[in-house]
Amino acid sequence: MFYQALLYLLAPFVLLALLLHVLLGLVVALVIFPPLSQQVRNRIIQVWSRMVLRIVGVRLIAPGNAAAPARRGCIAAANHISWLDILVLNAIAPMRFIAKAEIARWPLAGWLVSLVGTLYIERGRRHAVHALNRAVRERLHAGETIGIFPEGTTSDGSLLLPFHANLLQPALDTGAEIRPVALRYSQQGQRTRAAAYVGDDSLAQSLWWIVTAPHLTAEALWLPALPADRSNRHAAARALRAAIGDALALSGTDQSAQRGTAGAENSVGAVSARDI
Repeated sequence: MFYQALLYLLAPFVLLALLLHVLLGLVVALVIFPPLSQQVRNRIIQVWSRMVLRIVGVRLIAPGNAAAPARRGCIAAANHISWLDILVLNAIAPMRFIAKAEIARWPLAGWLVSLVGTLYIERGRRHAVHALNRAVRERLHAGETIGIFPEGTTSDGSLLLPFHANLLQPALDTGAEIRPVALRYSQQGQRTRAAAYVGDDSLAQSLWWIVTAPHLTAEALWLPALPADRSNRHAAARALRAAIGDALALSGTDQSAQRGTAGAENSVGAVSARDI
């Protein structure tokens, strides 16, 4: 109880520290990034992401099997719960993400993710998918890791939504490795919704719930790459979903999960989950 009260007391100072860290990231991306190699940029992104997690009080657990991407590139495909997912993955193995175009217009955060090389997609435009896949193929040929969220939207972490297959096609075209990554958030060993960013949650609400959540832990399980004999992208999507679902003991059926002591309960289903 005392620890919870202390978190509430310190929350404004934590949020101020986070704002300053984001501003520092913008300066680094604008001034220092241009002449650097991608390898050096990745190291800076990794350290910066780890610092964000420390500032907001999220403990990171990641088994030491997040192997470096193969020379032909790699697609890391994860279930999607929160805006924190990108930081969690980058803190382990820096990668270039695919995001909806609206994120580029977010104040501060949008500018930052654009500067670090995020690839954007305009939803609902078929030709945009083709253009994006072409860009992804180029990055895979260059040996980069591309991070995707096949659900296309967030859930509260208690279920898996259907996996979309379109963004897996570049991996099939190039022979790139596809690595399933299972993400989950917990408090004292119990699944929690404290980090979930779903439904009508605002970014400010999500930040408050995270910084006031005691003992919040993020875990990223890097699973074995999909077999090389994938027949098509739809089969690959099914295999991805099965692998992540097995690792998290989840299915498409909703299971109970509480936001815990971080904030008020916000019950939302898959249909109303926030696109991100």
